[in-house]
Amino acid sequence: MRRHTKKKHAVLLLLLLSGGIYFISHSVKHITGWKESEDPVLMDIKWMGGRSVSTESWLDQGDYLPLNVTYQVLAGVPSTQSRYLSIGLSSVKRKKGSYLISTLESLFQQSSPEELSSMVVVVLLADFDVSWRMTTVMNIKTGFSSELEQGHLLVIHVPEEWYPPVTGLKRNYNDPPERVSFRSKQNLDYAFLMHYSSGLGRYYLQLEDDVLSAKNFLTTIKRHVDKQEAKKTTWAMLEFSSLGYIGKLYNSANLPLLARFLFLFYQEMPCDWLMSHFRLLLTQKEPILFKPSLFQHMGTFSSFQGTYNKLKDKDFRESFDTNPAADVYSDMSSYEKYFPKLAWNAGEGFFWGRSPVEGNYLTVVFTEPRVVAGISVETGREGKDMLGSALVEIGHGVITTADKEKTCKNFHMVGSIENGRFEKQQIDKNYGDASSCLRIRVTAGQKEWVIINKIRISTKPSAP
Repeated sequence: MRRHTKKKHAVLLLLLLSGGIYFISHSVKHITGWKESEDPVLMDIKWMGGRSVSTESWLDQGDYLPLNVTYQVLAGVPSTQSRYLSIGLSSVKRKKGSYLISTLESLFQQSSPEELSSMVVVVLLADFDVSWRMTTVMNIKTGFSSELEQGHLLVIHVPEEWYPPVTGLKRNYNDPPERVSFRSKQNLDYAFLMHYSSGLGRYYLQLEDDVLSAKNFLTTIKRHVDKQEAKKTTWAMLEFSSLGYIGKLYNSANLPLLARFLFLFYQEMPCDWLMSHFRLLLTQKEPILFKPSLFQHMGTFSSFQGTYNKLKDKDFRESFDTNPAADVYSDMSSYEKYFPKLAWNAGEGFFWGRSPVEGNYLTVVFTEPRVVAGISVETGREGKDMLGSALVEIGHGVITTADKEKTCKNFHMVGSIENGRFEKQQIDKNYGDASSCLRIRVTAGQKEWVIINKIRISTKPSAP
């Protein structure tokens, strides 16, 4: 009996020692961060076990459902400073035509220096043809060396071995196998692109590699985002084009979830359909689409088998009329940073003034005299804050006032604002001389504040 008891105690002691050694060795691995790369299942179990006792929510920690992927930076230097906007587009080799360079040219040329400093464009070269990638990178380096050096442009690639299978997948929606493979691969491209871009900007804009951009699109986007934030409504996606997966804006905080959502269901349906489901899951029931559209599809041939593609956005507006250089003055009190010059400058900025009184003015003084052919003034937003009673005038003979403002000595009335708007063309037929000023003069006070959305003029060369 004693022998059996001793034997039992010895076995128990041996088990305790073995368990203690096992526990200590695994605790050391967990504390020091040592990983057994040859056993990924064990790594996943450890990660899940570690998270289950965390006081933070799994969403707040940001490293949930890690994507096992390695990126290659082909051109550009990743910035350590987060921008306002990161713009992502994926490009593959096309059987007919190439639009990537034209797309990048449009993005950069339609942006002011201030807007460029607030954004970074990330291009994922998602084709596995090495020769095509090398040629494309050389073309980008040649055409956009300045943007690459200043951190406005990054070119990346994900090697093929990091992709799950894209052939032999189940067929949905009666799509042929080639179409299923194409759209599934595209979902994976976007998942990797969003995953990489999640820390580069406060907001993320999804584009395709064959689009034209409206002038000052970033300023317009920022204005619409500010309005949505002021409403304090929940939104998952803002749309700046009605076409496919063009011009879709997301809060970058949601990108990790979105990337994994696309990765998880990559073979189920096209990316724009998946995004509708994602939007609903994030409790945005209806699309939020802004017009006019800021991006236009320009590709003639699709990236899928080079088929003809005639998609166009009928609400796209490429640019605003460009006003000549000028200084803008007003004695109306501005609200916050909605200064008078914003009504004159290109983009979607506007002047917002407190209740005007009779005699208040907004005066534009041209840097060089111009023959004014047409004038357009638009005030108010959504039926509110319209300028009720005012005259539109052009002037000659620049002088400096006691307040060190510039104005004109003589003014001639062109017309009056009605229902918050003014539009007149062929002004030069009656006023053929070059003008130096344009003035909006309030003729009756109002309690309502005033918004001057835009003042646009067209000019003609002065007669010799």
